[in-house]
Amino acid sequence: MTHAMVIDATGGPEVMQWREQDRAPPGPGELRVRQSAAGLNFIDVYFRNGTYKAPSFPFVPGKEGAGTVVSVGRDVTGFAEGDRVAYAGASGTYAEEINVAAAGAVRIPEGISDEVAAGIMLKGMTAEYLLRRTFPVGPGHTILIHAAAGGVGLIAGQWAKHLGATVVGTAGSDDKVRLALDHGYDHVVNYRTENFVERVADITNGAKCDVVYDSVGRDTYPASLDCLKRRGLFVSFGQSSGTIENFDLALLNQKGSLYVTRPSLFGYTATRAELEESANALFDVVRSGAVRVRIDQRYPVSEAARAHRDLEGRRTTGISILTMR
Repeated sequence: MTHAMVIDATGGPEVMQWREQDRAPPGPGELRVRQSAAGLNFIDVYFRNGTYKAPSFPFVPGKEGAGTVVSVGRDVTGFAEGDRVAYAGASGTYAEEINVAAAGAVRIPEGISDEVAAGIMLKGMTAEYLLRRTFPVGPGHTILIHAAAGGVGLIAGQWAKHLGATVVGTAGSDDKVRLALDHGYDHVVNYRTENFVERVADITNGAKCDVVYDSVGRDTYPASLDCLKRRGLFVSFGQSSGTIENFDLALLNQKGSLYVTRPSLFGYTATRAELEESANALFDVVRSGAVRVRIDQRYPVSEAARAHRDLEGRRTTGISILTMR
């Protein structure tokens, strides 16, 4: 018998209940993992509050985690008991132990701790596909990243700078502005005290940005479009402030024949080869020191409700994890 955070119905953070739970042995193609930590992400909030539909009730939230393999199911190759593994597309990682599909797990290399792996898989591979595949960032590009002091933002800012781009960010407080500036950003705008569209125009001398990466949603649309060059790309990959409603395609024409995409990590790691390439690129850039990882908040998994309140209240910065001890 192990413990897990269980949700019986959608709602606020209080719907999560820490309970004992039976865990079946790993099935064919699965690994049983004793978790060290789970990642805290907005996608967990979306499933908890009903923005994203849960497959069934009750369910355990969480998509990201890391730990040690304690048993291996039938037909699994390439993994053994004792391996340290991490994953970003599992189901139910707010739990002490979890069965995960071996096809969605990767080995954690030396030099990366379980806690760091649990905190960077989803955020870091998101940064990877955004910067290397959705829009291949390189020298000569100027990019804008909203939520620069968030988990994806702090990784993406450093990585984009490593790739040679001029990196502009937005953040919601002076402390967050300073944090982002310490993580690769050339310029960071406090959107609570400054008009970020005007500041981007000033920073770029009117040239604007090649691409805008927007995980905020309602609060930054359609202003994000005004930060783009002609034929620039608007990448909407999250909605922390709420869903963009009534998206007007005509605006793309009016504001310079713009492009728009709504990607997800799972669309970029659908095959085993894609998953391994993304994870390996992330681990390599972290181990090289080009991307520094700092865990800013740790919560016992039994206090996940408090973690969700902090996340939704924008009281977190960088990477947050739920620990199992």
